[in-house]
Amino acid sequence: MKHRQAATLAALAVLAFSAAPSANAQQARKPFLHPLFTDNMVLQRGAPAPVWGWTTPGAAVSVTVAGKTVAGKAAADGKWLVRVGPLQAATNLTLTVKGPQAVTLKNVAAGDVWLCSGQSNMQMSIGSVNYPEAEIAGANHPNIRLYTVQDTVALEPRELVPVVPDGLLGVWSACSPASVSETAGGFSAVAYFFGRKLQKELGVPIGLIHSSWGGTIAEAWTSAAALQTMPDFRAAVANVKSAGSKTSDFEKQMEQWWAANDTGSAKGYQSLTLDTSGWKSMRVPQNWNDSELSGYDGVAWFRREFGLPASAAGKPAQISLGPIDDIDTTFVNGVAVGSAAVWDQNRSYKVPAGVLKADANVVAVRILDTSGPGGICGAAYQMRLEPEGSDAVGLAGVWSYTTTTPMAQTKPMPARMDSNPNIATVLYNGMIAPLVPYGIKGVIWYQGESNAGRAYQYRTLLPTMIADWRTQWKQEFPFFIVQLANFMAVDEQPKADPWPELREAQLMTAQKTPRVGMAVAIDIGDAQDIHPKNKQDVGLRLALSALNIAYGKTLEYSGPVYSGMQKAGSAIRLKFTHAAGLAARGGGELKGFAIAGADRKFVWAKARIEGAAVVVSAPGIASPVAVRYAWGNNPICNLVNKANLPASPFRTDQWPGVTAGAR
Repeated sequence: MKHRQAATLAALAVLAFSAAPSANAQQARKPFLHPLFTDNMVLQRGAPAPVWGWTTPGAAVSVTVAGKTVAGKAAADGKWLVRVGPLQAATNLTLTVKGPQAVTLKNVAAGDVWLCSGQSNMQMSIGSVNYPEAEIAGANHPNIRLYTVQDTVALEPRELVPVVPDGLLGVWSACSPASVSETAGGFSAVAYFFGRKLQKELGVPIGLIHSSWGGTIAEAWTSAAALQTMPDFRAAVANVKSAGSKTSDFEKQMEQWWAANDTGSAKGYQSLTLDTSGWKSMRVPQNWNDSELSGYDGVAWFRREFGLPASAAGKPAQISLGPIDDIDTTFVNGVAVGSAAVWDQNRSYKVPAGVLKADANVVAVRILDTSGPGGICGAAYQMRLEPEGSDAVGLAGVWSYTTTTPMAQTKPMPARMDSNPNIATVLYNGMIAPLVPYGIKGVIWYQGESNAGRAYQYRTLLPTMIADWRTQWKQEFPFFIVQLANFMAVDEQPKADPWPELREAQLMTAQKTPRVGMAVAIDIGDAQDIHPKNKQDVGLRLALSALNIAYGKTLEYSGPVYSGMQKAGSAIRLKFTHAAGLAARGGGELKGFAIAGADRKFVWAKARIEGAAVVVSAPGIASPVAVRYAWGNNPICNLVNKANLPASPFRTDQWPGVTAGAR
């Protein structure tokens, strides 16, 4: 799976055209049943589970599942909501909604639903982990159900998740080798391994809603109301609110940018009658780096002719092209039908009535690749045009193409706030708000890399976000954090790095916030890769926390956690919780401890285990005042307990009171 920091996309635009429904238009056409409810879904057991949608104000609606029927009525704004249950764990249920319309959903389950969110380490797919072939082949768990929310930026809270006609985004699917590997590049590995462990231990259906976006900041996932309680973000929230009235000019700015920076746009390369006899040919789909365009970043145009029977002429249609790296604008017979700027998003656009012709038609795709492989790079089966009432036409094969302007020769693109995922509130608005109040058991969260430069702020921001989500759901659900893994170069001498401070903020949140747990990953990172491949242990450790905190199981779910210190002459004795069977993993000496005197100059220390304590000292430090453990971006450390779970990094010198910026 290709991982790219969202900063790369910060200046890229998600373009909208009058021929394609805008986000606001999609919101206005609210469906009878919210699109979160599909075949294969999981309803939260043990509590009244909300089911909702929209219809004629005042209309009666009933929902039937597991032999129980609940009736409701649409409010003045047309929204109806009923709560079914509490349900016991079950499979093979049918859910029927009746009112002005009727909908029947099959293979519904009742079980536990977990929301899985964060940035790229949550987004990282099962195909990118250790032993991917074996993991995918073994992912046959029909009572684990998967749902992935499409990447969506919004300036205001949305009520609907995006509806994606092609692929496995935006629908529930039973866990299988196909569903874990084909969902927008692959389903979240952390979420899958977490759910697999829970399903094995509990024996109930598990629903996993995956809503994450690589390289994103925590404040993007937090609502405006919550961020306004933090002075640091009040201006950012105000900017987002004011930006909503400024987006109408963006399409004009983009038209001017294309005209000035791309000769193909100026010459009408989308035209139905364009002469392409001088263009080259390429088999599509294919990454540019595997073709003559290897290493090319910039604008290129691709065209393909296709025939249609007379019966399809003038009919509306759906055109699907799979993912396109990075920005595409797609035209059919010269008419713009849609565009997107997310490299791994499946392109699926509506072709309006009156555009298609009998016999010869042309699809033209304008592509801007800013970095990486580039091109129409999905699978052949994803590329097709489906006229209403007619057979689909395959679009994979040989296309004509030409390049126009290299990236280095283009001027900066206009920036659009609602295309940038690293803006306060926009991912909450687009990817969390539409899920509320779907019944969930709890949340797992893997994020923090993008906030590592503001660790002290994160001490307040993360608890604020957790409280915010609980407020939105009106439920104090359990929340589990993955502490940042080890990454980057190993420090030769003890020093102040930024990532330990972010880990400290995560630990503080887990200790101070009710029903919050944390999975330590300080031993399973990769110095060279911010996306370590061992997601199996991450999912396992999250599940252990959930089994104890959310389900009340008696088991060891945490590694040693620092709880206090005592001076003992020239040494410091450290106390821990979760300390049964303290040991150095693999035997030998304990590693990762540093100690300092009053001068605050830390040196590597000797450490030995005494029962449930660790005693730390160093030659030349006669009167120590502080100890730090695993205090580096990529520390060498090995303290574990009997369950072989690693100790969380910590420092005694500024715990728990600390002033911002202190080192």
